[in-house]
Amino acid sequence: MASDPSARADAADSAIDSVSVLSEDSRRRMFAFIRRARRAVTRDEAAASVGISRKLAAFHLDKLVDAGLLRARYGTPGAIRKVGRQPKVYEPTGAQITVSIPDRRHELLADLLLDAVLTEGADESAAQAAVRTAERRGRELGEAAREETRPGRLGPERGLTACERLLDQYGYEPVRDTPTLLRLRNCPFHPLAAKAPDLVCGMNHAFLKGCLDGLQVGGVEAVLAPEPGECCVRLGPGGHDGDGRPVRDH
Repeated sequence: MASDPSARADAADSAIDSVSVLSEDSRRRMFAFIRRARRAVTRDEAAASVGISRKLAAFHLDKLVDAGLLRARYGTPGAIRKVGRQPKVYEPTGAQITVSIPDRRHELLADLLLDAVLTEGADESAAQAAVRTAERRGRELGEAAREETRPGRLGPERGLTACERLLDQYGYEPVRDTPTLLRLRNCPFHPLAAKAPDLVCGMNHAFLKGCLDGLQVGGVEAVLAPEPGECCVRLGPGGHDGDGRPVRDH
């Protein structure tokens, strides 16, 4: 399953904060030293690793703890001490830092492809399985968003507003050209889409179509319309709802 969008946004904010913390040279070098040590490290050891005072090292170490990159506890880095107070030691939290501007979702693409491989039917090709998987995932996300917001009947304008909220969480950078036309300024799957456009763009198209179906948006279609530097799909007027009637917002 794809990660929760709100959790993803929180993780992105945390990653940016972590990168900011690591911009200071001594702090970054201490963090690298502690990661390589593969054991808890004392303040004295951290200070010595970069040639600064113990007091200054404590300041930087506390910043790394606040950023969630290190954890602090009282313990003994080497042999067990018989008497006396144990020193404060630091060790990595295991947090992974990923910052991408513009947003990339290669893990979502990899997850969809893995799901396709595991569920490929005897009567379909690998590419067909990938497209099927992408559409199903998009539909599930759309259904979850609809269940959360309970928007009622969605015509083109309100439907595209719901799409904006959902697709912004997945890095598409949606922009409303007109009340009934939504362009997606970022391709979350670039540059992999350039390496295999038929496969990746086909999956992307199916994913966005699934999102529309899951949200139950009337009068809007996902249309392949490649533009340089943008997503290959745009969302625009479809003309009629599922009963063949002209669609109007309420």
